Amino acid sequence: MRRRLGRGVVLSYAAALLLPGPGLWLRRAHSLPLGAADRLSLSTAPLLLSLVLFSAGLQVPVRTLGTLLRRPIALLAALVLHLAIPLLAIPAVAFLLRRTPDTDGGSGLVTAMILIVAMPVAAGSTVWTGKGGGDQPTMVGLVLASTLLSPLTIPLVTSALVPLLGGGYADRLTGALHAGDGGFALVGVVLPCTAGILCRLALPAPWLRRVVGIGVPVALVGSLLLTYVNACGALGSFLARPRPLLLAAALAVAAGVCLLSFMVGRGAARLLGLDASAASSLTLACGMNNSSASAVLITTTLPDKPHLLLPVLAYGLLQKTAAGRVVRRQRLRADVTHPMAHTS
Repeated sequence: MRRRLGRGVVLSYAAALLLPGPGLWLRRAHSLPLGAADRLSLSTAPLLLSLVLFSAGLQVPVRTLGTLLRRPIALLAALVLHLAIPLLAIPAVAFLLRRTPDTDGGSGLVTAMILIVAMPVAAGSTVWTGKGGGDQPTMVGLVLASTLLSPLTIPLVTSALVPLLGGGYADRLTGALHAGDGGFALVGVVLPCTAGILCRLALPAPWLRRVVGIGVPVALVGSLLLTYVNACGALGSFLARPRPLLLAAALAVAAGVCLLSFMVGRGAARLLGLDASAASSLTLACGMNNSSASAVLITTTLPDKPHLLLPVLAYGLLQKTAAGRVVRRQRLRADVTHPMAHTS
């Protein structure tokens, strides 16, 4: 299923175009009765995101992180760049969009891009690292560190960039990120991932194998379902009111920020003189963000603006395409360096 995940994402988009009804129903909040008077409100997207992040935490090999103490350069560099890239890319995007005829001066697209680049490193980057023979302990450490630090880094990045927003986006975004105890990052990102890590550490090996054997496939299906639900919101809104210029702008902005992020990671790896495996992990970490969390936050915070999911969906596809190129380059380099490695 993992090998065909890219095809599954494309099929989820196709299903959103051809059969959007169930996805639009799942996007709405539903309530369950609790006794005579009380009701519990449930939203599908946050629940699916928690399932995906719990599964990601369940697969984190925490005990391999000890090797990072001997070579922490790639880890520290990636964490610094993870904070620096939004501060470099988003002001340039905001400047360019203000020259477009958009009624809100591009603030909607800028809001979506802030939520993408401010999120922690995508857990799926560990899969790409494994495919390309990258430095797996470094990547695992980056995913874990960026996730655990996200209650601090997400508000920090967004607070620095919200002055670029207009049309009420700044207030709504700030309120959403600070709502509740610890905000979205703590409740929606850190807690489910931490729960998965603790389960991995606490469960005996036989039980862990069973839980992983059941939980990982279920989470992959949940990930595709989450993609379908988000795509229904974005594509349904676009089909109901086609805006070709908005689509073109969303694709252009997502492509530009994605390309810049991967280029910064690659350039930093060269400047630091990292070996090929660590350089691959650093590049992937800079370019791959948890776009699912961004989509969920947009869905819950700005339900009246589903078109803002367009750049999120585009970035999700583009970062996987770019990651595939990094992996292929790493494999070719490994074949040149060790030509007998795949025949022995």
